[in-house]
Amino acid sequence: MVNNPIIDVIIPAFNEENSVGNVVNDIPKGLIREIIVVNNNSTDKTAMNATTAGATVLEEKNMGYGNACLKGIDYINSKEIKPAIVVFLDADYSDYPEEMVDVIKPIIEQDKEMVIGSRALGNLEKGSMTPQQVFGNWLATFLLKLFYGVKYTDLGPFRAIKYNSLIALGMKDKTYGWTVEMQVKAAKRKMSSCEVPVNYRKRIGFSKVSGTVKGTIGAGYKIITTIFKYL
Repeated sequence: MVNNPIIDVIIPAFNEENSVGNVVNDIPKGLIREIIVVNNNSTDKTAMNATTAGATVLEEKNMGYGNACLKGIDYINSKEIKPAIVVFLDADYSDYPEEMVDVIKPIIEQDKEMVIGSRALGNLEKGSMTPQQVFGNWLATFLLKLFYGVKYTDLGPFRAIKYNSLIALGMKDKTYGWTVEMQVKAAKRKMSSCEVPVNYRKRIGFSKVSGTVKGTIGAGYKIITTIFKYL
């Protein structure tokens, strides 16, 4: 990797008007080329606040975390000059965007292909993750180790990956299975990867996934089925 690689950031966002501006503002500006917020059919001021903060805003009407990520990738693919690294980050301000320096470091210094920001290895603010999230992460990472031989502690959304490696994965999932699909496919391709500790705080606003029974069950089912899908 070159000393100053081109880095683009993709932030899926659904009704995150109170947090998305904070996320964009806290990203180290000298580090990245472009911050891309994918407005996933929000009904609030998410798009406006992201634009005001300086992000490029794309519209994706088809609901789903994966749909939003794929929209961002399509946009990057259309650029004449592609990035060296793509970073994924949530819009709810539960992660610390300034820790992006640590997340990309193994790619730049150790030539890793993918880095997962692990909340399990970092400091969790009390109440930032529900018990079902903690258990779901443990179960999913246990199954990844059992069936794919890779050791992870988290399916954290804060992650970085080389652009060429991302494209090679051929990402497909349109909803909750996005993060685990990336880790499963990377394992199958024997990509060099690692985790770095990231801190995690209570999100701003209400979680559309872990905050509802339907969302929790839906996410859990999708994650588990995705793990078995690629065996």
